[in-house]
Amino acid sequence: MDIATLAGIIGGLGLIFVSMAMGGPISAFVNGPGLLIVFGGTIAATLINEGLSHVKGAIKVCIQAFFDRKQEPVQMIQQIVELASKARKEGLVSLEGEEIADDFLARGVRLGVDGLSPEVIQSTLSSELAALKRRHERGHKLFKFMGSTAPAMGMVGTLIGLVQMLQTLEDPAAIGPAMAVALLTTLYGAILAFLIFIPIAQKLEIRTTEEVVHKKLAIVGVDSILKGDNTLVIQSKLESFLSPAERVKMDEAKN
Repeated sequence: MDIATLAGIIGGLGLIFVSMAMGGPISAFVNGPGLLIVFGGTIAATLINEGLSHVKGAIKVCIQAFFDRKQEPVQMIQQIVELASKARKEGLVSLEGEEIADDFLARGVRLGVDGLSPEVIQSTLSSELAALKRRHERGHKLFKFMGSTAPAMGMVGTLIGLVQMLQTLEDPAAIGPAMAVALLTTLYGAILAFLIFIPIAQKLEIRTTEEVVHKKLAIVGVDSILKGDNTLVIQSKLESFLSPAERVKMDEAKN
């Protein structure tokens, strides 16, 4: 669970609700027509922009913003080095029953045990990585689209409210509800865009970048294992993927 994402959304919404409550009743900020225009309009525009299956798939992609399931790079490097050492001593076939935590790394090792060449395995894993990037990028674009659409629908609601208000200038009692639609739809659109959709899109991009680096590390590791590289050489190659903080962890793990 990524506490930062959850804390950010809950904290942001909480601060907004508290500030609303401090100025008066929360009910003053609840407007049915405004919610329909912004929420309904954003969803409708998203369905026009994308197919229903991809909109449903975006929910699964969104979960990645709240969970980080990948194995730590330091742990993966340690396992790759152990696998390489065992393969050099006992042969590549000895890795057949080995338990490997990362599925992508395990797939590459299994292909090597099955006798495929390093070039074919690298091409296969790279193709899978490219497909993963395409799927994720489509999810990023969908949330960015929703982030840009929500304020636009808020503006539509504002225009509708202003038209209604101008039509009822002779009736002071009708001006208030029309003005509420005009102002609250802009508020709803801004909250959805800048607190939900756009931050999630950015977080998903970060997750994808991290996952791509993680899988590239696995590809280099599998290639090194199959070619029988020295474990020190493999470790040196793989450590180039680590950040300074992760290298400190790696050094601590060695000691």
